[in-house]
Amino acid sequence: MEIRVNHLCKSYNGASVLRDVTFTAGDGVTCVMAPSGCGKTTLLRILLDLETADSGTVSVPEGCRWAAVFQEDRLLEQLDAAGNLRFILGREYDGARAAAVLTELGLGDVGGKSVRAFSGGMRRRLALARALLARSDALALDEPFAGLDGETRQRAWSCILRRRGQRPVLLVTHDEEDAAGLGAQIVRLA
Repeated sequence: MEIRVNHLCKSYNGASVLRDVTFTAGDGVTCVMAPSGCGKTTLLRILLDLETADSGTVSVPEGCRWAAVFQEDRLLEQLDAAGNLRFILGREYDGARAAAVLTELGLGDVGGKSVRAFSGGMRRRLALARALLARSDALALDEPFAGLDGETRQRAWSCILRRRGQRPVLLVTHDEEDAAGLGAQIVRLA
């Protein structure tokens, strides 16, 4: 599957955020890199059809289902890790598969602890587990490694590479190490 972005432009109140962005993302990891405030999240929001570009086109195969990690974790505070996954995955929830992904991400021992008591890094890993377990054709990851230490970050990279299957992964980050750890094709926004 290929995702094509052609001459995409977006402005807010006359200030240009995305200027003539063009790239193709196929099987593998594509890392969109730029300093903070340069339109990385806006680009993902356009791809996810949550915002509209001012001009240019995005070509995503018809019926493409996305799974995403947003900048905000968007978790249900009162539920534990399994409860959050069950809520999102519904009938697709597979306890053994969920437990395996949580273990890979270093969350196998959190038991019934509510998300309210999770650290920021634990929340990010749960949000990542949710995206990896969701039935989808493509993954959009917005700064998924924020708050993770080096070892945990490497575990997350390995989990993504093992669990992505044939799905294209669009990763937004400003960290070169994340792109390298995932063997990503790099797209730089100006």
